[in-house]
Amino acid sequence: MTTAPLAHTDVIVLDYLAALWAQSEDLSPELRDELMSTVADYIAARRASAVEPIEDAASIIGRLGPPESLVAAARRGNLPPHIRLPALIAPPPVPRLVRTTTAGGAPEYAAIGLLTAGAVVLPVISPVAGMLMVTASPHWTVAAKATGWIVTAGSCAAAAMLMVFLVAAMPFYGEGVAVLMYLLLCGGSVGAGIYLLNQLRRGGQAG
Repeated sequence: MTTAPLAHTDVIVLDYLAALWAQSEDLSPELRDELMSTVADYIAARRASAVEPIEDAASIIGRLGPPESLVAAARRGNLPPHIRLPALIAPPPVPRLVRTTTAGGAPEYAAIGLLTAGAVVLPVISPVAGMLMVTASPHWTVAAKATGWIVTAGSCAAAAMLMVFLVAAMPFYGEGVAVLMYLLLCGGSVGAGIYLLNQLRRGGQAG
């Protein structure tokens, strides 16, 4: 069985490592092993570097400098910074935070204003306009929009049923029932506005 001959580049690297091993025989075993592994890792990293890969072994050895210089630096406890691996390997890209929602802007807060203060001044019309703006906004989830519609429409439906009752019992109702109908018209949309405001703020904090 025959062994394939070493490539020229491998011979250059092995010769350099052998010379470095011979020059560092007076170092402590731990320091000697650290020096050899650091240099070997440097050579491998230079060949596969994502920043500036070098295929020519002679160029890599030239950047390392003479073995005796590295050994002298190791004795002083100060290996040259250019053979440290972090400088050779490109750092991984920093993941970007995906902001799915934000705290919203003027249209979102205008919609909430229509659902709350607007409902007191102009019931039914103002809340419906506010919910249409909420539906068109990307700052709320589908579930939040559906909840807003259900609460707003539910209060309007309850007020409509109460109005039917008032018409049927017109001779008997008083002012208190009229106030109750007004509160029903306003209460649902105000509750929907507060709920959507909390969802908007929560979305901005989560983003």
